Amino acid sequence: MSRAPHTPGQAPATTPLTWLYVPGDRPEVVAKALGCGADVVVVDLEDAVAPERKDHALRATAELLSGPVPVPVHVRVNALDGPLAENEIRTLAPLPGLAGLRLPKVQGPADVHRAAGWATTAAEPVPEHLPYAAEGPVRPAGRAVAGHPAPVRTPPGTTATLAPAAPPATSALPATPALYALLESALGIEHAFAIATAHPALRGIALGEADLCGELGVRDDAGLAWPRSRTVVAARAAGLAPPPQSVHPDVHDLDGLARSCARGRVLGFLGRAAIHPRQLPVIEAAYLPSAEEVAAAQEIVRAATEGGGALALPDGRFVDAAVVAGARRVLDLAGRRR
Repeated sequence: MSRAPHTPGQAPATTPLTWLYVPGDRPEVVAKALGCGADVVVVDLEDAVAPERKDHALRATAELLSGPVPVPVHVRVNALDGPLAENEIRTLAPLPGLAGLRLPKVQGPADVHRAAGWATTAAEPVPEHLPYAAEGPVRPAGRAVAGHPAPVRTPPGTTATLAPAAPPATSALPATPALYALLESALGIEHAFAIATAHPALRGIALGEADLCGELGVRDDAGLAWPRSRTVVAARAAGLAPPPQSVHPDVHDLDGLARSCARGRVLGFLGRAAIHPRQLPVIEAAYLPSAEEVAAAQEIVRAATEGGGALALPDGRFVDAAVVAGARRVLDLAGRRR
């Protein structure tokens, strides 16, 4: 699948379905990942990097993000209550290539606010009059929802010029990169909605199932059913995009990955994190609508366009605004096919 180059501060051309994690201390692996077809590349400074390699990983990641990158790049920083996260966030937040920060082990709203504070104090001011874009930094004011536009970051070293008749902006606030909270503990799950609504820069939540399983003593998917549903419901209630599934750790078990994705789709997830490029086409195929789903969605949208309001299709199915909205989402996803 070919995609247009990504411009930092602009929305990706397609709905993200694949999020590929790569170790931050291996820049050659990161470089390959940028061209392997993932919708978002997540450079990991946390679990994938040994303690003695943390500094090297941060330097390499900062160098990568100091210029343009071909796809959106997120960075998973280290634990917010540890000694590394503050410096990582302050270092990375102003860089033009950064599309988002992924915050591990978020326990409650205070963690999001702390990370946003570190990021904001490191970022450039955003003039009030700049145009908006769906990806990139957001002003810490108002309520962010999925797909809501956010201010474009001012390039370092530039000064915005106001129209002659306009008064100078007096309320410009520093920009905050898009933040994504990872829920990896029982407390994080309990606080899922509060986390999802904690800050306008918070663009999404997702599960970290490995740590959660360890804390809960869960040994199979049955024990994760409620945390998964809780995460999906909290995200949607907060106006955020449906969360992606957590990683499937066996990179050779592609059949198992496909079955797991099918279960996740039924629960309301959208897309999935991956740890190897071979997982990407499986995830995308699982989450793209089938030909039958596309045909049904087209019929619903066509009927709604012709009739307006609630109506019944020839086969007896009842269609209202919510059903039509769901059909439009199906068609949007189908547009990813090349």
